[in-house]
Amino acid sequence: MRLLALFLLAATVVSAQVPFERIVNADKEPGNWLTYSRTLDGKRFSPLREINTQNVSQLKVKWAYQFPDPRTEVSPIVIDGILYVTGPNAAAALDGRSGRSLWTWKRPLPSDFQSIGFGHTNRGAAVLDDKLFVATLDGFLVALDLKSGVERWSAKVLDYKLGYSMTMAPLAIDGKVVVGVSGGEAGIRGFIDAYDARTGKQAWRFWTIPGPGEPGHETWSGDDWKTGGGATWVTGAYDPELKLVYWGVGNPGPDWNGDVRPGDNLYTCSFLALEADTGKLSWYFQFTPHDTHDWDATHVPILFDGEVQGKKRKLMAVANRNAFYYVLDRTTGEFIAGKPYAKQTWAKGLDVKGRPILTTNAEPTTQGALIWPNLNGATVWFSPSYSPQTDFVYVSVREIGARYFKRVTPYRVGTFFPGGGEDELPPDDAWGAIRALQAETGELRWEFKLFSPPWAGVLSTAGGLVFSGSDEGNFYALDARTGKPLWDFQTGGAIEANPNSFMIDGHQCISIAADRVLYVFGL
Repeated sequence: MRLLALFLLAATVVSAQVPFERIVNADKEPGNWLTYSRTLDGKRFSPLREINTQNVSQLKVKWAYQFPDPRTEVSPIVIDGILYVTGPNAAAALDGRSGRSLWTWKRPLPSDFQSIGFGHTNRGAAVLDDKLFVATLDGFLVALDLKSGVERWSAKVLDYKLGYSMTMAPLAIDGKVVVGVSGGEAGIRGFIDAYDARTGKQAWRFWTIPGPGEPGHETWSGDDWKTGGGATWVTGAYDPELKLVYWGVGNPGPDWNGDVRPGDNLYTCSFLALEADTGKLSWYFQFTPHDTHDWDATHVPILFDGEVQGKKRKLMAVANRNAFYYVLDRTTGEFIAGKPYAKQTWAKGLDVKGRPILTTNAEPTTQGALIWPNLNGATVWFSPSYSPQTDFVYVSVREIGARYFKRVTPYRVGTFFPGGGEDELPPDDAWGAIRALQAETGELRWEFKLFSPPWAGVLSTAGGLVFSGSDEGNFYALDARTGKPLWDFQTGGAIEANPNSFMIDGHQCISIAADRVLYVFGL
């Protein structure tokens, strides 16, 4: 294996240590961005307030960094003025003042690697102690030295020849690094892994498709569990007090033909709460039993404390791809509340336990059935945000339907295994929005309409702002309480990433990736 690590001597001091205590107490250093969502609870909220509703119109580009690969979806890690960014099988450390590269690392991609439904992308890294952790497309978790980019260890997670890959940012918890897998459209058997952060030794594995003798196996028939899907391709969240890892699971396989896999098909389209030390299942909640629409539950969950019927509860909020917003008790998995937040035609509603009540035309057919939302859902992988100032959850919403078809697709190792497909409605019949939902109930508080369905995540800040981007390349700021537009900048490329906020030389900055460029803004 050929590795490239270039370390440039500079006046910039690259951080040497980020112990877990720093990550747990991220609010004590709001100028840094130490994990994928800034905090382990998935809120993607910045306590910085230098940029606010009064001066956001003065934002200017400080610098821009061009990636060698197009369509970057990266969410940078920021430590003491250094940005750590990733691309497909690549990583770099950038000087936060100028964007100058301090070191780069790259792992060659095998010539026979195939992208099956997930694209050549990478959404970010994780940091713990003196290492940066990167998941590669060809199935390795790699630990890089924070100072130099030199590889410290690598662990083989999966065999890409079976259709697996990794595109997500790992999650660093106490002593371990947790990763999930892509490949749900290739008939894989999904899993979530944890590795010892110091040595790279596997600590545990949880199979998202239970095998014979395991709880949930009875929701499959015959050998269909072997190609059951259940990919885990978006970063989860962690509660250090409960010591639970929360992770979303993708669609079953084949995607659109449920006839060949009768049953609820656990644990697809579910959220899992796993014990951090052992990987043992604490609880699960399935949003879309027996999914036939490719409505992954691979979302970043929001962990927050709220009041339910006059009592304080530890809660988890999920704006799901199936167009319903859910609130669960994050200790037990109990369903608390749920309601649609976008147009949907597949369910009459949710029962008292949160299970969907199906309509008569909820399934794909050989002729094609028109159903909302389309396969990309009312929202997809990009992050929501929660502001403790407003108690709102901000979601990028996609309003688009599709005709769903089912077909018979034979399974072949390492190939596309769809069982049908979809024909989405034309652009004139599709649009998008940023919606502010009351966290405990999902009640709509405001919306900001977009010309087309978005692919960008959301950031909220203590300056009273909400940042996001459009498919047309506009990066914009809204008033967090009202949704009023306050500023926008045309980046020149489609935005398919999450915004971040951090401090450089004592001043707040905002970043966003658009197409192949990372922009950093400041006053």
